[in-house]
Amino acid sequence: MIFINFKTFEESSGERGFALLNAIGDVSTLTAIPLIPVVQPLDLALFSGHTLLELWVQHIDPIGFGAHTGSILPEEVARLHGKGTFLNHSEHQISMKELSASIERAREVGLKTLVFAKDILVLQKILKLRPDFVSYEPPELVGSTTVSVSQAKPEVIYEASEMCRIAGIPLIVGAGIHGTADVQVALEQGAQGIAVATDIVKSTDPKAALLDLIKGFNK
Repeated sequence: MIFINFKTFEESSGERGFALLNAIGDVSTLTAIPLIPVVQPLDLALFSGHTLLELWVQHIDPIGFGAHTGSILPEEVARLHGKGTFLNHSEHQISMKELSASIERAREVGLKTLVFAKDILVLQKILKLRPDFVSYEPPELVGSTTVSVSQAKPEVIYEASEMCRIAGIPLIVGAGIHGTADVQVALEQGAQGIAVATDIVKSTDPKAALLDLIKGFNK
């Protein structure tokens, strides 16, 4: 599977995001590999009902109905047909206490979770919380267009994948993924999928960039 993080890039925000969403939808008809756009919570309302793709959001808060100004309500994400959420991304890290509560709230409303770990020690703690997916992403490589985690730290991907295999939780690898070879290495080291952002969202040809990544699943 491939998670495509829309972040808050201009190319993927609001009405402009439809072009990217449609490009991903076109590619999805050509492959059996799940392609999951991960969008801003506000844009979920805009995109929902206009695609057959499974839509996730980039964050939720561990709150319920009530006085929580500025928070992202899990029930509202579910109402808008969101299917899952990222948590603890390197650009939006939270405490373990908040993370545990967020995973529990996601379960209560039927949202799947992908939780990010910046290193092996954090990954160990996250696996105990039993999210649906975990991702290993060294923060220093997030957004890189030249060096990927597959190139810089393939041995750590293997270590992480072994931990995830024992725990029975799929590993998703991200941070600088930008080509077929990066995907191949991640899968060879035991990952079940990848998370990508810049390589697709900032591409002049998102379809071609996504198809290039998909080749890595077919080797």
